[in-house]
Amino acid sequence: MTLEIKICGLSTAVGLDAAITAGADLAGLVVFPPSPRHVDLAAGRALAARARGRIAIVALTVDADDALLGDIVAEIVPDILQLHGRESPARVAAVRARFGRPVMKALPVATAADLAVVPAYAAVADRLLFDAKAPKDATRPGGLGQPFDWHLLERLDPGLAFMLSGGLDAANVAEALRITAAPAVDVSSGVEQAPGDKNPDKIAAFVRAAREAAAALPLP
Repeated sequence: MTLEIKICGLSTAVGLDAAITAGADLAGLVVFPPSPRHVDLAAGRALAARARGRIAIVALTVDADDALLGDIVAEIVPDILQLHGRESPARVAAVRARFGRPVMKALPVATAADLAVVPAYAAVADRLLFDAKAPKDATRPGGLGQPFDWHLLERLDPGLAFMLSGGLDAANVAEALRITAAPAVDVSSGVEQAPGDKNPDKIAAFVRAAREAAAALPLP
């Protein structure tokens, strides 16, 4: 199967170059100050300029207003906007229409009930990203390095455009792909040596493991 790989939370030229060298398809830049992977607009602009034409650029935000999204589009010029907060389907549709960029909407998953919103979001987003639901006391969204039960995704519409995230690393990505047949995977903390500090060797190992696992899966 063909697989897309996103390395998210890139904040340095070293990490970005490692993702490109390893053969990743998408580079995620986080514009959200509470995150240890946050890049401000100036840093994001510099990284995007370094990445452009070499890898697709994804700008991740959390419940951003139109003013911030406008600044991100103007300064970073991302290929994709990733909405990782509590944005409603209507908000997703509005962002997509206003800014003329493909939109990927992250959905937190802990139980089967969390998937009830999939049809509403799939109707307005270009792609969904399934991530582990954050703990109740978390200060930011996402699984914070923890996976969720991948078997919850076994009954998804096989034509759904989605990306799998949450606790992935080189050691478990093959099992995640075997269970979910995800067309794309996203990793952040799984390729770090410390929060926000990407490890080039871990990036290379993750991309290699994911590619090998995808190649071993039967075609859909």
